[in-house]
Amino acid sequence: MKSFSYLLISIFLFSCKAKNDLPTVAFVDAFEDQTIGKAKQGFFDALKKNGFSEEQKTLNVIYRNAQGSDITLNQIIQYYKSQQPTCIATCPTTPTIAALQNIKDIPVFMMVAPEPSLMKLNSADGKSPPNLFGVAENLAYIDTSFSIIPKLISKKGKIKVGMIFNQSEPQSVDALNRIKNLAATMNIELVALPVNASADAQLVTQSLLAQHIDAFFANPDNVVFSSFETIIKACNNDKVPVFTSESGLVARGAVAAYGADIYQWGYQAGEQAIQYLKTKSTSNLRWEMVKLRKKVYNEKAAQMFGITVGEGFESIVKTNGKE
Repeated sequence: MKSFSYLLISIFLFSCKAKNDLPTVAFVDAFEDQTIGKAKQGFFDALKKNGFSEEQKTLNVIYRNAQGSDITLNQIIQYYKSQQPTCIATCPTTPTIAALQNIKDIPVFMMVAPEPSLMKLNSADGKSPPNLFGVAENLAYIDTSFSIIPKLISKKGKIKVGMIFNQSEPQSVDALNRIKNLAATMNIELVALPVNASADAQLVTQSLLAQHIDAFFANPDNVVFSSFETIIKACNNDKVPVFTSESGLVARGAVAAYGADIYQWGYQAGEQAIQYLKTKSTSNLRWEMVKLRKKVYNEKAAQMFGITVGEGFESIVKTNGKE
């Protein structure tokens, strides 16, 4: 009986050791959102394809969602710091910033986030944090995204476009400033109102619609992502088409977009994380730009507003396999 007990203890200790020997990925989301969630799916699909998954018993995963709370997010980051995982994956911007401000010795693989300079993470000499990897985007694609609007809206004279922006997100403010300059060269009157929380999105959107805008541009920030159903419902009721730079928001009702596929964004970040998991070295890794961008449209939304998108756009039905 005693030998049998020793056997059970040995098996238990061996299994614990085996589990502890596996690499651990700690993933943090800022909030619940079906569009942003596709990045997590893409990230772990890339890992699984390359032999790293909990199902295959080749990976430990710690997952937390901050549910839109900065306090909860900071608690998650401190917990990850104490657990010392092999690497951390962050989605979207705010977890990336929080992780890099608090953790210096664990590789961080970002996704659905702007380049480090836009997150104000670069050092005085312009260098990004040494433990930052993954995939980012700059603001250049905003030009193409916003330029879609006058091409698809038939109106004589100046077009009036409304948008909301998150004052607390640096990249949201930077995007607004870029769009302001772009609108001035395109005979577009831009009406932009600030919003700091999803709870205020409905009121602010209604304020924009009261100014008789011709279109709404969904700026890619956390408030827009988390309150998009509220925005699209209000705009549809007032017969105002919504345009954006995120294909996931087109799947949720926007007319058209030019930008990154969120699933592929996460998948690309996962491919980079794989290199680290396999080699345990970051010497050949650098954060990189999104590789896949495309023009997509929502057939139902386009028909609702009598908009013909023409060539160069893919129907969301064709690109919806990962949406």
